[in-house]
Amino acid sequence: MTFDPQFYLSQILRRLPIIVAIVFTATMGGILYAVSLPPVFRAEARLLIENPQIPDNLAASTVVSTADEILLAIQQRILTRENLLRIGEEHSLFEGMPPLTEENQLNLISRRVAIYMPANQGNTGVVIVSFAASEPGLSASVTNEIADQVLSWNAELRTQASGNTLAFFEQEVRRLTEELAQQNAEILKFEQKNRDALPESLEYRRTRQASQQERLLQTDRELAALRDRRDRLTQLYDQTGRLTSSGGDRTPEQIRLETARQELASALVVLSPTNPRVRALQKEVAALEEVVKAQLGASSGGTLSPFDVQMLDIDGQISYLAEQKIALERDLGLLETSIEATPANSIRLAELQSNYETLRVQYEAAVSSLSEARMGDRIEVTDRGQRITVIEKAVPPAYRAEPNRKRIAIASFGAGVILSGALLVLLEILNQTIRRPSELSKVLGAPPFGTVGYLDGAPARLGWSANRLATLAIFLINIPIILFVVHIYVAPIGSLIGLAPKPAEVNGASTVETE
Repeated sequence: MTFDPQFYLSQILRRLPIIVAIVFTATMGGILYAVSLPPVFRAEARLLIENPQIPDNLAASTVVSTADEILLAIQQRILTRENLLRIGEEHSLFEGMPPLTEENQLNLISRRVAIYMPANQGNTGVVIVSFAASEPGLSASVTNEIADQVLSWNAELRTQASGNTLAFFEQEVRRLTEELAQQNAEILKFEQKNRDALPESLEYRRTRQASQQERLLQTDRELAALRDRRDRLTQLYDQTGRLTSSGGDRTPEQIRLETARQELASALVVLSPTNPRVRALQKEVAALEEVVKAQLGASSGGTLSPFDVQMLDIDGQISYLAEQKIALERDLGLLETSIEATPANSIRLAELQSNYETLRVQYEAAVSSLSEARMGDRIEVTDRGQRITVIEKAVPPAYRAEPNRKRIAIASFGAGVILSGALLVLLEILNQTIRRPSELSKVLGAPPFGTVGYLDGAPARLGWSANRLATLAIFLINIPIILFVVHIYVAPIGSLIGLAPKPAEVNGASTVETE
């Protein structure tokens, strides 16, 4: 079946009263709904987020939040339960309304509050604060109160943030100061405990160790020389009865003793020890030794002999050197122990000093940050940082913001057009009668030989057709609606038709005439 514009146009014209009735009814219903809605007034206050008055390269604030972040934080604090309920109670927002629960009150107030930055103004920092109310004055007063809250919350949040930053760095500096003192005390305690095994004196101790080892070797050589001398003097004295082998003041017995010893030595070379000659020489030597000892003892007169004096001197030197050796060995042992302990002490001391250095760097950074935090807090306290100011207070609006009655009327007209179009399509779908040759050929399955146009017959009786019913519906439904709208928004119907008294008749003169 081909599309026939003329046929469909004839159908639209045929049902035009129904279409007009639907569109007119929908439009009047939308207008009635629009005029029945209560007016809503929305006063607006304009706030400006100003840049810091002090350049950041000179002194920067410690509050680095962006305007959007600050605005979001302020909005969340304004929309708290306690704040919204307080605003509703102070301004009597629910006076004359049915009792509402707290949740309903919160939802009603939160929907009326608007705090935003217009997107079409870029990064100018303009903030719009508004509140919707049924009265212009109420809307302006609540809007101004919310704007004042935005200012107070902005100042409080920024000073609180800078104050918290300052308190944190003050606490951090105190903590690092205590830790530095503790670490310094620990280093001092470790150095005092291991003062003989510290790495800075390692070279000195190694030099001293080499020197002490040299002294120990020298002492050992001196001890060996003294002991050898003592042994030789003792052997010489035992053999000769004197300290030297030279003649001088020797007695005949001493000379005879030396000769007898030489003879005994020569005899022992060729004779056996049991030989009478050898035995006789041994007895002679023994007798002469007794005589020589007696002579030496008698000549000394109770005093020390030169041999005893030398022996005592040598023994004193040996005793002194032995004590020196013991002291040197003890000192070398201590030096060796300290040198062996130095690497471990060096590692531990380096660890303590590294911890101290780390704390010192943290302390210097904290002190620098504390100085910046104090400057930033001072900037916020004196209101020299980023701030929000009111550039335009809210005033009672002269025109309502809602509802947009023109838009509602246009939307209702469009809805009527759509409904009427849907009705026409539905009627076409449900209508199965044959009205065109193409429909007849579709039913018969063959093209017709010819068609006969509509022939007027006898005049039809006047009946209640669909068009007449639609026209009647227009009058019965829409005319009362029009009268109601005129009565409410134009002038009372009674005054228009002369039933209501004119305003001039309500004075005293008219009362006299009535009487």
